[in-house]
Amino acid sequence: MTIARLIADRDPAAIITCAADATLKEAVACLAERRIGALPVIDDTGVCGILSERDVIYRLRDEGAACLERRVAEVMTAPAITVTRATTVDEALQLMTRRRVRHLPVIENGAMVGFVSIGDLVKAQVDEAQREAALMRDYITHA
Repeated sequence: MTIARLIADRDPAAIITCAADATLKEAVACLAERRIGALPVIDDTGVCGILSERDVIYRLRDEGAACLERRVAEVMTAPAITVTRATTVDEALQLMTRRRVRHLPVIENGAMVGFVSIGDLVKAQVDEAQREAALMRDYITHA
C-alpha cells in the first residue's frame, strides 16, 4: 500500500500547520487545543521543519518557561524528513524507525499534500492484515 492510497480521501487544506515565525507558546496552544503531537512548520519556501511535543519538552527542560517566547523556527526539528505519495507504508515505517520520528509530511512538486503519523501507518497495516485474513478465511470456507 502506498501513502497515496492512505491520504486519498484527505483534504490537504485541512492540514494543521504552524508558521516558522510563530512563538512556541502559540504553537503549544495549537497542539493542546487540537490534541495533536506535531505540526508541520511552514515558511515562504514551504515545509521547513516539524515541531513535535519532544521539541517542546527538551526546550522546557533546558530553558524553562522562557523558551515559550522563542520562535518556532528556533525550536523545531529541521529539515523535515518527508515522503512522497509513491512511498509505501512499509518504507515510511522503516524511515520513521530509522530516523526516530513519528510524523512525516507528504511532499509532491514542492507542496505538502498530506501529513501522516506512525499511528496512521500502523492502522493501515493492521487493516490490510485483517482484510487479507478475511479473504483467506473466506477462501478456506468456500474451497
